[in-house]
Amino acid sequence: MSPTTTGRQAGQHTGENASGQTGDKAEANPVGEASENPQASQSSGDENRQTSPSAGDKDQQASPSAGDKDQQTSPSAGSKASKETRQSAGHKAIENGQTSRSDKPGGTAGQHPATTGAAPDTISGGHLVAKALKAEGVDTIFTLCGGHIIDIYDGCVDEGISVIDVRHEQVAAHAADGYARITGRPGCAVVTAGPGTTDAVTGVANALRAESPMLLIGGQGALSQHKMGSLQDLPHVDMMTPITKFAATVPHTARAADLVSMAFREAFAGAPGPSFLEIPRDVLDARVPAENARIPQSGRYRASTRNAGDPADVEKLADLLVHAKKPAILLGSQVWTTRATEPATELVRALNIPAYMNGAGRGTLPPGDPHHFQLSRRYAFDNADVIVIVGTPFDFRMGYGKRLSPDAKVVQIDLDYRTVGKNRDIDLGIVGDAGQILAAVADAASGRVDNGAVGRKPWLEELRAVEEKAKQKRLPQQHSDANPIHPYRLVHEINEFLTEDSIYIGDGGDIVTFSGQVVQPKAPGHWMDPGPLGTLGVGIPFVLAAKHARPDQEVVALFGDGAFSLTGWDFETLVRFDLPFVGIVGNNSSMNQIRYGQAQKYGLARERIGNTLGDVPYDQFARMLGGYGEEVRDPADIAPALRRARESGKPSLINVWVDPDAYAPGTMNQTMYK
Repeated sequence: MSPTTTGRQAGQHTGENASGQTGDKAEANPVGEASENPQASQSSGDENRQTSPSAGDKDQQASPSAGDKDQQTSPSAGSKASKETRQSAGHKAIENGQTSRSDKPGGTAGQHPATTGAAPDTISGGHLVAKALKAEGVDTIFTLCGGHIIDIYDGCVDEGISVIDVRHEQVAAHAADGYARITGRPGCAVVTAGPGTTDAVTGVANALRAESPMLLIGGQGALSQHKMGSLQDLPHVDMMTPITKFAATVPHTARAADLVSMAFREAFAGAPGPSFLEIPRDVLDARVPAENARIPQSGRYRASTRNAGDPADVEKLADLLVHAKKPAILLGSQVWTTRATEPATELVRALNIPAYMNGAGRGTLPPGDPHHFQLSRRYAFDNADVIVIVGTPFDFRMGYGKRLSPDAKVVQIDLDYRTVGKNRDIDLGIVGDAGQILAAVADAASGRVDNGAVGRKPWLEELRAVEEKAKQKRLPQQHSDANPIHPYRLVHEINEFLTEDSIYIGDGGDIVTFSGQVVQPKAPGHWMDPGPLGTLGVGIPFVLAAKHARPDQEVVALFGDGAFSLTGWDFETLVRFDLPFVGIVGNNSSMNQIRYGQAQKYGLARERIGNTLGDVPYDQFARMLGGYGEEVRDPADIAPALRRARESGKPSLINVWVDPDAYAPGTMNQTMYK
């Protein structure tokens, strides 16, 4: 454990709850309009995230610090055990890093004096929130501390929910998004009011476009101070409404758990997405009789979302595919969201259909599978007679539907009714769960005397020839010994380095565009990128989520140097929680994707306005924060450096200097630069 962590001392409780009330005189008003402690909420010089009255003093927090790993009830993947006994907030930390629960008569296990001093049949808003999170299967929250939200931490300790504290709220929101993608369960981030919530906006917006189910909980000033100008008061719900599926204020302590469950229901309605709840400080801290609070029970407040679509339309699609001579299917992110890997694979193999994958759908078929295609998609979409688009909207990635042959029969399958047929007419649309629908189509086609599979063999051979030609054209650059290093050589070495269990994360512009043509994840759920919002800075948060959720799997992340700079300080969080990964920075000292566009539009004399970065040695940055770092300038050194990073057992950054004048085909083909 680092000296910084072990040096933290939690403030002592004096029998007061977080509203400043003594435990045996809990406020009778369940809304929580308790007397305010002006020091606790509006300390001068407090940068909005301190839980103690002391301005700017992070070592005097009155609640167990989320970053103090010795106070977590549930040991996180990276939690480090303390060898000394420590007392904080009424809990005793023992050697394995877990809190021991009080067995004193009259007290509830795991509660601090402020809790045990209250009537045993009452419960606080923060504890209700934690119970609702637990019922939903949430086992981790990502957070940056603030006085408005600390009662949620206290509830999480009692419910065995890990608290992972980060250095920026954007990281917390991105990590919640990433956690949902990896686990299939909703992610959760908890941030304080005002700047804490506004800092998380980008992560929520990214989750919306990526259709990722997560809940952001934000603090808010006390209801008793509504419209009075309380500390960090902002109209959070108004700001969050356009970028969430649900945004609301918890109006009463007894409604806290109920609103959490409501937010999760909304997050999973149709195509999944983010929800937002703000909880006023007095509502969160107040206590209500437990019998007055509705606490939804796990598995009893949400219906199944697995809609198999209209049976008649399923039969139509089966007929189209059986009689198609040149079908093609695109397996998008919803194939992974709905965990439809098995039915998708069975369908394409049974009917002998070439499959292309994008977004989180990458890895549905393993590399080398005869139905796995990657480089011939444009040719296939120009020449196919039936095209099935699964879980991908007709957005910019699809040329708004214009990249599909006008002569082909086009079928779209999506969780969201509003997405089907948007931007392009279709021949058949089916709304529902990708896995259920694809399984039903395979079943409907299985009873045919001839399902057309044999007759499609020449079509697959035709596409394989196109695929091989594209691969051979690029191969010299993938094996290039040029210096500076060609980006194709870097991503080729990364692809060779990946194992069957490696989760690959891409965070960047031009460098990640290179990787999209070369890197092939070996299994479903092993590819993570920001999604259609194109957000830079998701890399470190996604690593944090992936490695915490899957501690036994290797995580490999490729960053552009510009992208890493946005959230890179949370590399320290990975060190603090002992979450090793292999990180690579493709360093060209530029925002190269934008630089290319400027050169094309305004000429070489103005290509470097506002897009050129310093020559930053990110390997030294990693070492400074306690990780492993190495610099690479010779392409022959890439593979050995990656192996050493893996063997280090630490969070790592391999700083690879790449050619700044090499651009990915995807960058050069972007319509915004035409």
